Amino acid sequence: MKPKILIIEDDTDLCRLLRCNLEQEGYDVCACHDGAVGLQEAKSTDYQLVILDIMLPSKNGYEVLEKIREDSFVPVMMLTARDSEGDKVSGLRLGADDYLTKPFANSEFLARVSALLRRYMIFNKTALSGQIIRAGGLSIDPSGREVRRGNELIELTAKEFDLLLFLAQHPGQVFTKKQIYRAVWQEEYAFDDNNIMVHIRRLRKKIEDDPENPVYILTVWGVGYKLGGVSG
Repeated sequence: MKPKILIIEDDTDLCRLLRCNLEQEGYDVCACHDGAVGLQEAKSTDYQLVILDIMLPSKNGYEVLEKIREDSFVPVMMLTARDSEGDKVSGLRLGADDYLTKPFANSEFLARVSALLRRYMIFNKTALSGQIIRAGGLSIDPSGREVRRGNELIELTAKEFDLLLFLAQHPGQVFTKKQIYRAVWQEEYAFDDNNIMVHIRRLRKKIEDDPENPVYILTVWGVGYKLGGVSG
């Protein structure tokens, strides 16, 4: 089955070019030129990647991304003419996976698309099959709900395991505290930073060799957290 990609970009010439290049690579591509229309399409169809411009009519890219992240962790690559660190941090905080500044080379664009799709599809398949996920010296068994460091079985609470598994199923993706809370606690985030930070601190004490210098549960300053060292 061809990976399905959604482009939300109001520059029709650029959109046509991107679509043509992606289709030549064998992808199934849909394109929208309006933020509200693109959001509706993203919500109604199962895509493996969304390519999202920031400056859009009806809803800007940040608004679209925030709505997508309410119930989906599909990879999102943001395309924009903006290149300030503040713009990039804003996108990452809302859950963007990659950020490409215009103008860009087609080879770099296609390489990034391929990398995002490969990571997403490999780990979705792993999660659905219950296959063991490995991160450095850690082995995470979704079916048996067990975590081992080498041969040592690590005792985790249910919530600690859910938190670790959630991050492991989305390797390299940065999540805000709000996104983590919604996904793991299955509740609306009420700015309860302490609850999340306590669980992360306890989890680090159990799985890290040096909790003060973690290699698994990584802090992305000003944004959130991600899992490091994950491989298929």
